[in-house]
Amino acid sequence: MFDWIGISHLFELSTIEVIAGFFTPLAIFVVFLLLQLILPGRRVPGYVINPDTGEPQNYKLNGIIVFAIAIVAWWFLEEVGVSRDWFYRSTIPAVIGGTFWAALISLWAFYSQPEGHVKNAFLAFWHGRSLELTLFNDRFDIKMYLYVVGGTMWVLNALSGAVFHYRLFGDDSNPGVFLYAGLMTFYVFDYFIFERVQLYTYDLIHENLGFKLIWGALVIYGWLYILPMWGMAALPDPGFSEPWNYILLIGSALLFIFGWSISRGGNLQKYMFKRFPDRKFLGIIEQKYIEAGDRKILYSGLWGYARHFNYLGEGFASFAVALMFGYFTNLWAFTYFIFITSFFIWKQVEDDKVCMEKYGAEKWAEYIEKVPYRIFPGIY
Repeated sequence: MFDWIGISHLFELSTIEVIAGFFTPLAIFVVFLLLQLILPGRRVPGYVINPDTGEPQNYKLNGIIVFAIAIVAWWFLEEVGVSRDWFYRSTIPAVIGGTFWAALISLWAFYSQPEGHVKNAFLAFWHGRSLELTLFNDRFDIKMYLYVVGGTMWVLNALSGAVFHYRLFGDDSNPGVFLYAGLMTFYVFDYFIFERVQLYTYDLIHENLGFKLIWGALVIYGWLYILPMWGMAALPDPGFSEPWNYILLIGSALLFIFGWSISRGGNLQKYMFKRFPDRKFLGIIEQKYIEAGDRKILYSGLWGYARHFNYLGEGFASFAVALMFGYFTNLWAFTYFIFITSFFIWKQVEDDKVCMEKYGAEKWAEYIEKVPYRIFPGIY
């Protein structure tokens, strides 16, 4: 049935394996909860103000430790009878199960909070009623937990897919699959190195804890970001000659790093600006801004090129992912690129609306005059 779209291998599970796959996300969610509670971490203030104290919300950051332990535990899965390619092979029931468990978590988040200004029950469930939810006397922050689970599972699913691919093709394996798994591991590892930067991003500052964020962070981020692997892991080496193979792999890796540099640089500059607005970024870039009451709009450095310049970096990185597999006419290779570009083009429109309300129409118009391009300088 699924042969024509190239993912029939993801449906070759026994009934017992389907049931196990459905419950796999639940086991992951519980294990990660325990790891984040038990393992040590540094406590730092964030950007969000705690309404009860009037002080910045306090967070425990130990994502890098959880990530490292998860990678090591995955490597030793076969010692306890679980194949290293299990996460990839069980993708379909895991996505279904993960959606179910995410919905239950969202229902708890919904009913644990009083009714807000959004009266429509579905919209309130979708967007959430609360900006922050913490447990165990503020020792456990739900939002940071979501991103630790999502990011780590993205990597584990990519690595699991690479193992599946190698076991299927051996010497005829596609090096692009391994490059993809390696770059995704680097990408998420970098996120945990700069985990504190997440405390100054839109999701932490403005996004409520509804099904949209909970399902997005746990399931989309954790299981569906590897969509290219659904098709690519079942295809052998595309068969380029050695020189062209090196050009493809090195070129796509460099394009990915270029995109990552834009995204990481932009987010890091915004983070430094929010913490130290009068300090030069990297010691050389003056932080120029428009004052909008007690708020400031940055328009220098990377943020002088476009209002959402970091999204351009994500676009380049996702396009590099599409190229590195070497199957230029296969739509599966481009699924992540299509998703990322579509998502960020839509998101920047929504972001602009929020920012105009936040800073005021007059100040936002002044900012647009200084930075006219949305994402791609000179084009869009």
